Amino acid sequence: MNNLFANIPKQLDAEQFDALLATPDLKIERILSHGQVTPEGQWYDQAQHEWVLLLQGAARLQYQDGSEVSLNPGDWLNIPAHVRHRVSWTAEDQTSVWLAIFYS
Repeated sequence: MNNLFANIPKQLDAEQFDALLATPDLKIERILSHGQVTPEGQWYDQAQHEWVLLLQGAARLQYQDGSEVSLNPGDWLNIPAHVRHRVSWTAEDQTSVWLAIFYS
C-alpha cells in the first residue's frame, strides 16, 4: 500500500514526477510543484490524452492559444492529445500535489 501524500519533500529545486503505474496504454503520475512553472516558450505536446487532478495547493495552466485555467484542490480537467499547454504558475507557499493520468 502507498499514499499520495507520503514522502513529499519540504523543498523542491525542480518539479518532481513520480510514476505510480505504467502500461503501454496508461500512465499514472504524481507530480509535485512548489513555485515551479514550465519554462517560458516551452510547451507540453503529448501523444496521449492527459486527465489531471489537483489534490493540494494551487496552480494555473496556460494553453498555446493564450487562455488559462486556475486549479484549486479537487479541480480536474482533461487535456486532449497534442493540445499544447504549460504550467504558468504554482503556489510558492505550499507544495501542489497533482495526479495525472495519461491514456490513449
